[in-house]
Amino acid sequence: MRAVLQRARSASVVVDGEVAGSFEGEGLVILLGMSVDDTEAEAVQVARKVAGLRMLDGERSLTDAGAPALDVSQFTLYGDVRKGRRPSWTRAARGDQAEPLYERFMAELESSGVRVERGVFGATMDVSLTNSGPFTLIVDSAELGGPRRG
Repeated sequence: MRAVLQRARSASVVVDGEVAGSFEGEGLVILLGMSVDDTEAEAVQVARKVAGLRMLDGERSLTDAGAPALDVSQFTLYGDVRKGRRPSWTRAARGDQAEPLYERFMAELESSGVRVERGVFGATMDVSLTNSGPFTLIVDSAELGGPRRG
């Protein structure tokens, strides 16, 4: 599982002309991709890491600051561009595998006290944000001490 975290002053996601999720004030935009190897345990592990990362002003976390997160599913985080000019998506989880992991990730964030705004899983979305910093981190479950994969 990969999460690209961007500290933002405001953010929104629009689907079919309607705002699906948004926040004003300090928070994080989370672009979340699931691989074919990901498990529910990894969704929980990554969510806990994200909730506690001190990347907001004053070295505070989402939970410290009571700050919101806008979570957007993004299978393209597992695009493989090593060969040719067309990305391969073979490492990205299919929707029926990825959506429950996406939902579990958000449920774990919410259980940590984070207000979670969200996009629409599988939809074409217009994401807008005002970066703060900019400050961007990538959290990858393969690097959090879980089982190693090839």
